[in-house]
Amino acid sequence: FLQMLRGAKRRDVLQLLKRASEEMLPFVVEAAVAAQSVASLAALSDFLDFSKEPKSLLETFLYAAAFSPRPSKELLRLVLDKLDGKQLAPEVRETGVIALGSLVGKLCRQRLRGLQEVERGVEAILTGLRGAKEEPEAVIHLLALGNAALPETIPILLEHAEEGPAAISAAAISALRRFPAQHISSKVKRAMRRIFHEKRKSYEKTCRLAAAEILLDSQPVPMDVINILLATGEMETETATFLLRKVQSSLRAPHHPARKIMKDIMGDPQINNYHHFSKAGVSSSFLGPLTATEDLLSTFGLDLLFLEGGFLRKSVSDFSLLSHDRQLRAAQVTIEAQGMESMLGESVLEGEEETELMAGMSAVFFDVQLRPIVFFQGYADLMAKVLLSSGEPTSVVKGNLLLMDHHQVIPLQSGLQVVVKVLGGLGLDISANVDVNIWEQELRTSIKTRGSLAIDFQAELDAPFLQTTVRSQTEAESSIHFDTFLRFSSSPVLMCLQLREEQVPYR
Repeated sequence: FLQMLRGAKRRDVLQLLKRASEEMLPFVVEAAVAAQSVASLAALSDFLDFSKEPKSLLETFLYAAAFSPRPSKELLRLVLDKLDGKQLAPEVRETGVIALGSLVGKLCRQRLRGLQEVERGVEAILTGLRGAKEEPEAVIHLLALGNAALPETIPILLEHAEEGPAAISAAAISALRRFPAQHISSKVKRAMRRIFHEKRKSYEKTCRLAAAEILLDSQPVPMDVINILLATGEMETETATFLLRKVQSSLRAPHHPARKIMKDIMGDPQINNYHHFSKAGVSSSFLGPLTATEDLLSTFGLDLLFLEGGFLRKSVSDFSLLSHDRQLRAAQVTIEAQGMESMLGESVLEGEEETELMAGMSAVFFDVQLRPIVFFQGYADLMAKVLLSSGEPTSVVKGNLLLMDHHQVIPLQSGLQVVVKVLGGLGLDISANVDVNIWEQELRTSIKTRGSLAIDFQAELDAPFLQTTVRSQTEAESSIHFDTFLRFSSSPVLMCLQLREEQVPYR
């Protein structure tokens, strides 16, 4: 379908879009974005009316653009024109800002930073950040800067990380964690130390932990590791337990950049002793390999941070691919609940700002941060969701994405040429559900990830006296379910975690 669209005329693509059934229309839009021909983009420009189309279709278009493996300046211009100066639904505008960040970052990695469209995209994100009147608006623009990962925006992210309120500080640190290790300079590390050790003001515990993770994961110096371990002695039990488990899981991971330094430090009995490592909390951190070859390592990580009363504060499940010192975050899903202390009768720590009751989720797929989803915000909203809950899961992302689009001409020693084409597509369906039962004092969370990958490889030799083609097609399907169940009516809190992976058919 994609190859057919690349040879189609504008009016033909437009007819396809207009005549497609309601079920098929998102697929045609995704394919037209992936084709990225002049005709398909012009047809999309004529067809998509951002003031009329349903939100789901507009989000499909924007996410297809965000995941494009090699976006063109014309695709970025189309997204900018569609977002410019229009009254849009909040979800569409937020998804649009996230997509802008991804498109700008990918074009810059293609060394196209000087393009007028890229300048316009960067300015749109920065102007939106400066003009943000509410926290959620600022958070979205900071996450977009994380998608772009432009080194010149690091000072802006540092300022928001150190000076902003909890939500903005957390988003800025999250954006900084998206940068490769070579961009985590001594200036960034000094700022992370000030946040972790609370030199200027008090910070929310998840902000401090994220700052510590940047220090531990980015070519750490021994003194940082030592100071972080020593600081756990002054922390509350769950936060200290989480950090210590993080260090221990890093020690067991052969690929971790801090492993050798940590191993040397653990030789010192003043640090590696029962007093430090005997914290009795239930928070945990795990990192381990799923598969390993000479060229590729795939890992699974799971972080669980609990409140002192046993309520789940934050869970992060992470699937990453590492190859030749480069990391691709294939899938990272974070479920977060804040402000639960008041429900459990706990007091907020001195110096920490009291956060509003909220539960939500954010996800990163193939290094693209998606728009965060809020399950409930505020006590009234929670009660309404509990009383009126349909039990239906919330869709995070659903659609078909082009992940690989490679075309290469290889000259042979004989003087002939081989043309190589590789196309790789991913069908993805991710949904999540949080179910809070006030009366039974139970919490259930469920993340369902279903995906199918198809790769089409073709090598063609075409000469006047010889024509030959080699073609291979690969398909794989997978489904992963991650469920948590907590009952906090009694002490200790009862907890069940379940990770289920269905059998993977591979053809």
